[in-house]
Amino acid sequence: MQAIEILWPVLILAFFLVGIHAIFGLEIIRRGVIFTDLAVGQIAAVGIAVSTVFFAGEYQLFLSFGFALAGALLIAYANRNSRHIEAFIGLLYALGASSVMIVLSSGSEGDELFKRLMANDILFVSNSDILTAAGIFVVIALLYYTIYPKLSGFGKELFFFSLLSVMVTVAVPLAGVLVVFTLLIAPALIALLQTRMKPLLFGWIYGWIFVALALALSFHYDWPTGYSIVFVGTLLTLVGVLWLEKRQA
Repeated sequence: MQAIEILWPVLILAFFLVGIHAIFGLEIIRRGVIFTDLAVGQIAAVGIAVSTVFFAGEYQLFLSFGFALAGALLIAYANRNSRHIEAFIGLLYALGASSVMIVLSSGSEGDELFKRLMANDILFVSNSDILTAAGIFVVIALLYYTIYPKLSGFGKELFFFSLLSVMVTVAVPLAGVLVVFTLLIAPALIALLQTRMKPLLFGWIYGWIFVALALALSFHYDWPTGYSIVFVGTLLTLVGVLWLEKRQA
């Protein structure tokens, strides 16, 4: 009973996190820009660090979204003009990571904040934050399925990456950069390799299962929640990818 009482709000949050991340993860893999979310999430973390160190936590949403949107628009532009887009995105991630460390070096709680930005302990996310995030994720999904398919050209690129930046802005403070990356890529990658179910449905089911397993292990063994999700999700996905590809070969 105690485990259920503690974990049920987190399971609700995980339901919505996996739901929206699987949608964007499938599109990101199909586009061949795998590390886009990692780079945008890291750039969004710069905004959170700036807010914490220089403004005592004020303007966090505005700053993190501004940084994330700038990073997403850079990637959208580079995606159409650069011949080596993955190299560009990798450098953008390195820029974000180094910027976070430089900003946090000016504050007194740099190490602890950096750990939270990488993989936050979502057990302590408030119910109001969960409801707000769920509402935003639903709106993003509706915009993705109603407006995005009707667009074309660079406008479609801008719209996609703008939605991605909003999603990342909301998700990174709740879960952390590494959790966001894991939830985007792991369910989508497995879903695209299997052939029994529609990719999105399979990605949702797979993501919910490994997150629930990670939360149970985290609670039982007192592991850090965010890193447990990253560990379980990446481990199962790596094994699953090798098994599926060997089976298909």
